[in-house]
Amino acid sequence: MGEIKSTAFRVSESLQPIQHNLSPVTPAQLESGRASVHGAWLAAGGTLRLCPPKADVPQNPSTAAFFDLDNTIIKGASTLWLALGLASRRFFTVGDVAGFAWKQAKFILSGTESQPDIASGKQRALEIVRGRSEAEVVALTEEIWENTIAQRIFPGARELAEEHLEAGHSVWLVTAAPVQLAQVIARALGFTGALGTVAEVSDGKFTGRLVGDILHGPEKRDAVAALAEQQGYDLSHCVAYSDSYNDMPLLSLVGRAVAVNADPRLAHAARVQGWPTVEYRKHDPKLTLRAAEASATAAGMLAAGAVGWFLLPSLTGALSRR
Repeated sequence: MGEIKSTAFRVSESLQPIQHNLSPVTPAQLESGRASVHGAWLAAGGTLRLCPPKADVPQNPSTAAFFDLDNTIIKGASTLWLALGLASRRFFTVGDVAGFAWKQAKFILSGTESQPDIASGKQRALEIVRGRSEAEVVALTEEIWENTIAQRIFPGARELAEEHLEAGHSVWLVTAAPVQLAQVIARALGFTGALGTVAEVSDGKFTGRLVGDILHGPEKRDAVAALAEQQGYDLSHCVAYSDSYNDMPLLSLVGRAVAVNADPRLAHAARVQGWPTVEYRKHDPKLTLRAAEASATAAGMLAAGAVGWFLLPSLTGALSRR
């Protein structure tokens, strides 16, 4: 099956061919993934399935579609828009994040940050949200989704997910973004559920610790493997969609992989692997270049002091692409 560059891409095309040499997951990796799945279960109030299947559609319980979020479902970085929205609603104060914001904005704009900077930034960000109410974060996130992020959806990607639902497949959002944001979006789009980065919550407040690690790269793969184990999916019959080479571990885990709005490295890998590729960006005149958007947003955040735990997944992804 050759490369496909069209907004008319259909689920039937994603179901061929099957990859027979799927990447194995070790017991340790599976255990790590189980922690992420359990964290998502806790964040959703003791459930993983956020929306019921369509009542009039026969279900295929062994098949699921896993969608990345940023630049796959929506234009740009969801955590950047969430951070901006939280700052404008005074969730963060300039004093809380001034130094942290400078470090992270400097990295986005100049690419000069190191792995130790990311590690220290993660710890500082978790300290900032420690003691804050999860219910407050969810309520603000729902508002920011409706007012800002929802307008950034790729219509073609949403239609593709809807086709999976109409085919009786489960549809999951799998993202490095905070699990609260992922679950708000999944509910709004009628997805089966969502996995994301989990910050530990106790008695309704953030403790300042992560459950597992940021759900990025191999951690996405591990979480999906654990989810498949828990839900009874046959991964050889599942499909994953992403824009980023960072998601190669996930794309290599499932029977079908599709590159959506692929970055250069993923586009090359898709050609080598024979994976279909679909492009939505060039068909949207309102979409700005990814790099220009990221720089402009980072500059805005620096002025607003709008950085916190919610920005960490985007920064980790950016660092790994260097």
